Amino acid sequence: MSIVLPEMPTAVTVPEVMAALRLSRSKVYDLIRSGTLPSFTEGRARRIPLDALRTYIHNKLEEAA
Repeated sequence: MSIVLPEMPTAVTVPEVMAALRLSRSKVYDLIRSGTLPSFTEGRARRIPLDALRTYIHNKLEEAA
């Protein structure tokens, strides 16, 4: 059985990552600067690919196991 999810964005904003992970703005930018959370800019807008966010969460879960 497969679950159908609503259309998801392919990239999210820093505030959306902050809300999803319950982290501060500075912590999210630390993750970006360190390369732990890949991102890109379009003009002045910073975006985090949703796949990168999923990979980050998956890696953190594996570390905790």
